Amino acid sequence: MNTTQQRFEGFLNTPVLWKDSEVCSLTQFKIEQELLSFNQVIDSNQRLGKYVERFVSFQLSRNSTIKIISENIQISKDKITLGELDCILIKNKKPIHLEIVYKFYLYDSSIGNESLHHWIGPNRKDSLREKLDKLQQKQLPLLYSKECKEYLQSIDLNAKDIEQHVYFKAQLFVPFGMKKEIQSSINTDCIVGYYFKPHELVQFKDAKFYIPTKKDWLMIPHTNVDWTAYEKYLEESKNYLNRQFSPMCWMKTTTGELKKFFLIWWEA
Repeated sequence: MNTTQQRFEGFLNTPVLWKDSEVCSLTQFKIEQELLSFNQVIDSNQRLGKYVERFVSFQLSRNSTIKIISENIQISKDKITLGELDCILIKNKKPIHLEIVYKFYLYDSSIGNESLHHWIGPNRKDSLREKLDKLQQKQLPLLYSKECKEYLQSIDLNAKDIEQHVYFKAQLFVPFGMKKEIQSSINTDCIVGYYFKPHELVQFKDAKFYIPTKKDWLMIPHTNVDWTAYEKYLEESKNYLNRQFSPMCWMKTTTGELKKFFLIWWEA
C-alpha cells in the first residue's frame, strides 16, 4: 500500500469529534465513511490542513448525493483577504457551506474549568475552545458578509438558503495512565492514545519506537518502518523536545502491539 493511501485510510478512520448533538451550535456534517482508493495526485508539500482538504474533496466527489460547487473561495475587501470558505456543495438538493477541520488535541485538566477547555494542541499553542470560537465568530459568519454576497450571487445562491456545517475530525490523547472515559459532549471514540513525559517511558524500555513525519500522523501505525531501540529513540526525541516540539511517536511493544502517542516537552 502506498503512503498516500495509508494516510487517506487513516483520515477516513478518524471519527468526527461529535456526533448527533450540536457542540457550540455547530452542526457536524454527515457522510458515509466507506473505504476508497485514493487515485489522485496530491502535493505532499502542502501543510497538513490543506492536505486533508484534498482528501475531503475526493471523498465528497465520490458520493452520489453530493455535488461540489466550489472550493477554497477567497473572500476579499479592498484586495485584503477577509477569509476563505472551504467548500460550497449541494447535498440532496440542499446548499451547504462546509468548513473542514482535522486536529490533534491533548487533555490537560489544569486548563480552563470545563471539559471543552481541557483539550489543547501538542505544543500548547492552540486549543479546541479557540478553534470552536473561531468557527463561530469568524469563519461561519463570513458567509453573511457583504463581500461574500457578491460571490454567492455569481453562483446563483443566497446566504439565507445555505446551511452551515463543519466536518470536524480529531485524534485525541490523554495523560498516560488516565482512564479514557471522559464525561464530555465530544466523541470519546476520538481518543486514540496517551501522551507521556520522557521519564514515564522507562517502563517501555524493551519496546521499539518510531517518529513519523507530520503527514504520517494521519496513519494507523503499521510495522513496515525503521524501528529504533529505546536509548536511541530517547536521543532522537531530544532534538524535538529541545525545540519545544512534541512529536507523535509509534511504539511496538514486546508483544507486538502497536500504539501511537505524543511525547511532550512541557510539564503537565
